[in-house]
Amino acid sequence: MVDVTDAESAADPADRVVTLVVNGRAYTVGLDPRVTLLDALRDHLGLMGTKKGCDQGACGACTVHVDGKRVLACLSLAAQCEGRAVTTIEGIGGPDGMHPLQSAFMDHDGFQCGFCTPGQIMSAVALLKEGRAGSDEEIREFMSGNLCRCGAYPHMVAAIREVAGGGDART
Repeated sequence: MVDVTDAESAADPADRVVTLVVNGRAYTVGLDPRVTLLDALRDHLGLMGTKKGCDQGACGACTVHVDGKRVLACLSLAAQCEGRAVTTIEGIGGPDGMHPLQSAFMDHDGFQCGFCTPGQIMSAVALLKEGRAGSDEEIREFMSGNLCRCGAYPHMVAAIREVAGGGDART
């Protein structure tokens, strides 16, 4: 179900009114056309699950899905996402109904500090949907754009392999 919320009005005449459909909900906001998707999600919509890491597209912490494909929200303009389906970590599951990858990350200790975890999980969901979990090497290759300073990579690979084996790769 999609509803429209007037989250903000265009205060600056240079702002552009944009409707973003995030996790199945429509948000209409006034944004500077230069605002990134990441900043729109966090600063204008209050969706703090997507993390701001390097803000240069190098760490993957801001990975979200746009029309089912993973993108780096820090390198995408919010205005470019108008009319497209944006999915964030909040949209794939939560404490009352976790995505199988969220559960597997917990079971395999696939996170330590947890900062990169939302981006890792969003990339892993896409990886499974793309059918790229044939081997540990393949998983590492297609997760290589997501950095973890804690070094939990072996645990993440184990979590992804478990879900790949179970065949549940919903988005």
